[in-house]
Amino acid sequence: MKVVHTVFSVVLLWICFSCQKQAVEIYIATNGDDTAFGTKDAPIKSIQRARDLSIALIKKSPVDIIFEDGTYYLSESVVFETEHSGSKENGITYKAATKGKAIISGGTLLDLSWERHKDGIYKAKIPEGLTSIDQLYVNGRNQRMARFPNARTGKNVFDTWDLIHTKEPDPDNDPLSSKRIASYENPEGAYVHAMHAALWGDMHWLVKGKTKNDSLILEGGWQNNRPSAMHPRYRIIENVFEELDAPQEWYFNKTERVLYYYPEENIEIQNAKIEVVRLKNLLELKGTKEKPVEFIFFDGLVFRHASRSFMENKEPLLRSDWTTYRGGALKFTGAENCLITNCEFDQLGGNTIFVNNHNRNLTFKSCYIHDSGASGIAFVGDPAMVRSPLFRYGPQDYGSLDRIPGPKGDNYPQDCRVEDCLITMTGRFEKQTAPIQISMSSRITVDHCSIYDVPRAGINISEGTFGGHIIENCDVFNTVLETGDHGSFNSWGRDRFWTPDIKETALQVEKDTLLPYLDMVEPNIIRNSRWRCDHGWDIDLDDGSSRYLIYNNLLLNGGLKMREGYHRMAYNNIIINNSLHPHVWYANSGDVFKKNIISGAYRPAIMSRSIAKDGKWGKELDSNLFITNGFDKTRFLKNKADLNSVVGKPLFVNPQDGDFSVAENSPAFAIGFKNFPMNEFGVVSEKLKSMAKQPIIPSINAFSTKKEGKTYIWDTATVKNVETMEERSAAGLSDIQGVLLVNVPGYSILGRSGFETGDVIISYQGKTIKDFEQIQNLLNENPDLKEMTFKVMHNQEEAQLKLKL
Repeated sequence: MKVVHTVFSVVLLWICFSCQKQAVEIYIATNGDDTAFGTKDAPIKSIQRARDLSIALIKKSPVDIIFEDGTYYLSESVVFETEHSGSKENGITYKAATKGKAIISGGTLLDLSWERHKDGIYKAKIPEGLTSIDQLYVNGRNQRMARFPNARTGKNVFDTWDLIHTKEPDPDNDPLSSKRIASYENPEGAYVHAMHAALWGDMHWLVKGKTKNDSLILEGGWQNNRPSAMHPRYRIIENVFEELDAPQEWYFNKTERVLYYYPEENIEIQNAKIEVVRLKNLLELKGTKEKPVEFIFFDGLVFRHASRSFMENKEPLLRSDWTTYRGGALKFTGAENCLITNCEFDQLGGNTIFVNNHNRNLTFKSCYIHDSGASGIAFVGDPAMVRSPLFRYGPQDYGSLDRIPGPKGDNYPQDCRVEDCLITMTGRFEKQTAPIQISMSSRITVDHCSIYDVPRAGINISEGTFGGHIIENCDVFNTVLETGDHGSFNSWGRDRFWTPDIKETALQVEKDTLLPYLDMVEPNIIRNSRWRCDHGWDIDLDDGSSRYLIYNNLLLNGGLKMREGYHRMAYNNIIINNSLHPHVWYANSGDVFKKNIISGAYRPAIMSRSIAKDGKWGKELDSNLFITNGFDKTRFLKNKADLNSVVGKPLFVNPQDGDFSVAENSPAFAIGFKNFPMNEFGVVSEKLKSMAKQPIIPSINAFSTKKEGKTYIWDTATVKNVETMEERSAAGLSDIQGVLLVNVPGYSILGRSGFETGDVIISYQGKTIKDFEQIQNLLNENPDLKEMTFKVMHNQEEAQLKLKL
C-alpha cells in the first residue's frame, strides 16, 4: 500500500504542474508527514523523501524543494547519487521558504531535567541510546569541553602571538605535568591538543589512560606533515571531569549517562535549548566521473551541528605541511554543475565543505561560513593523479623522475568557483587549516571574498599541482593569529623539480629548464585584492612556489615574500610599510619585481646561497617607486637591481580612508604604475557587505633604510646572529635565535668541516646557541679541543656537523 501511495503522490504532483512551465514544488516541514503529498498544505517531513520524489518529476520539469521554517534534525547523512540529479534544462533546487530560517542539523535536541551538582555546576541524565557527545550547544552557541588551561576571554583555543616568545613554560600551567595528571581519576577519552614546536599548525592526541608514573598514554599526533614534539607552552587537555571549573564548560560521563554543565550566570538552565552533535557529514553528493551528480542547487539554508574530525585528519597532502580528512559537513565527490547560494554554515566541527577528487563547475556563492572547526572550503584531488609524488618534506630522486608534463588523469577538482563569500573564524579546533584550501586541483577561482580572524593563512595552496587558480577582488586580513611563519596568502611548491638542497635544484633546472612547469601546468594569478597580515607576510610564496602572476594588490602590512621558486612576476602592487622579501632565490630564477610602490628597501634572507655567479637577483628587479626617506637606491646594485627605480612621495589620494590611488602628478607613473580600484575588495552582496569587517588601514611610516645586523668574522667565514623573522623563516627555525653563516668559503675551517652558507648553528651539547658570543666563549674556554659537534639547521632540517679545529 505504501508503494502505491508513493507512486500516487508523484503522479498527483505531476498532474498539478505538467501544464505549467514553472518548477514543480515539493514542500517540507518539521511537522510534515512522509506519506503526505508534498504540497504546501500537506508537506512531507524528510529530505530523503523529497529527494526520492524528485526522481520521476525531474524528467519533465524543474523541481523546487521548499523547506518551511524550522530545524531539520537528520537521523543520518543524506546522500545524493546520480539518480537524484537534475539536468541542464530541469534543475533541482533545495531552498528555504524564508532565507536563513530553515536549518539542516546533524544534532539532536534534548529535553533534560537539570539538578544542581555543586560549585555552580548542574547535571542531567541523558536518554538511552546516546553513547557519546562530541559538542554541546546551549541556546545555539557551542560550549567548551571541560579543559585546562581554561579559555581566555578574547583568545581562541590557544594563546595568540603576544605571548609566543615567553622564555620558559610555567610548570603550574602545564596540562601534562605529573602533578596534574595524578589528580585525574580516569582521563581515558580526554584529548590533548598542542601546537607544533615551530608553530607550523597543531597536533592532537586521544588519551587512552595513564601510567603508574602519572603520565598520559596517548594516541595520535599525526595531524601535521612536518611533525614535531609538542610545543612546551601551547597545549591543552580537554574532556576531563576534574577540569570542569569555568562557565560554559561541560563533561559527559558516558558510563553513568550524566551530562555535567557549568552555565553562565545569564543562562536559565531549565529553559535553555540543549542540542548535541552526532553526525560528521550532513549532506554528500556522491557520483563518479562517468555518472556525476549534476544540477542540484541549495539556496538560503543554514547548516549546523557537525562533529569534529581532528583525530581523522591523517592523510598527507604531498610534501606540503598539511594532512587532511576527506570529509566535511557538505562533501562533493563526482559532482558537476552544482550551485550553493545564500547559505550559512554555522559552527560546524570539522571542514565546512570538502570538494573531493573529480568535481567540475561547482559554485559556492554569497555564503556565510563562520566558526568552523577546521577549513572553510577545501578542494583536494587524488594524489594518484600526481607523477612521481612524494609525501613528506625531503629530497627528490631526479634519476627516477617521471618527466611527462601534467597529471596522470583528471580525478581532481577543476573549474570551480568561490564567489562573494564571507568566511571568518575557521580553525576553531584545528590550526593547520584555512578558509580556502586548494590541493591537487586546477582552475579554482576565488572572487570577491572577505576572509579574516583565522589562525593561519586565509587562502592556502598546498603545492603546484596543477595551477591555473585565480584569486581576485578579495579582502584577507587578521590572519596567522595563532601560528607563525606564514601569510594571509600562503603557498608551497614542493613539486617534481624541487628538493630541499637549493643548489641541487638549481643544477637540475639548469639541465632541464622545463622542470618547474611539469606540475604547475598553468600560472596562478593573484590580483586586485587587499591583504594584511600582522604576524607574517601579506603574501607568502614559500618553498618552490613557481609560476605566479601577482598584480594590482594592496598589501597593508606584511609585504611580499618570494622564497625559492621560478618565474614569478609581481608588478603594479602597492606595499605599505614593508617591501619585497627575497629568500634564497635560485640562480636564473626568472623572477620579476617591477612597477611597484614600496615603502622600504628589499629584505633579503640567505640570498647568497644560490644566486647567479654575477650576483644578479632574478630576471628583473627594477623600475619601482620607493617611498622611504633617505633610501639609497644603489644599495642592491651589486645584485643588478634598481637601475631605473626612483625615490619619492607617491601622492596617495586618500590613504587614511584606504584609497591608495595616486594623484595625476605622482612619480609612480614614471615607472609605469597604473591605478587600480580601491573600493571593490571583498564581498559584494548587500547582506554580506553589511556584516563584513574591514581591515585596519595603517598610517604610512617614514621608513629609513633598514639597518643590517652586525656581522662577525670567524676564521675567514662571515657570520651573524639570527635577528629577524625573515632569517628565522628562511632557515626554518622555531625561534629568533642562533648563528647564521652568511658566507662560508670552501677553504675556511667551517667550509672544510662541511658547514655551508645559509646554515644556522642552533645548539652545542644540548644547550641552545642564542648568539655568536656563546660560540666565542666556548672556543675560548676550550682551547685544546680538536673538534666540536654542533647541531645546525641545513635546508630547514636539523643536522649534526663536526667542526674540526
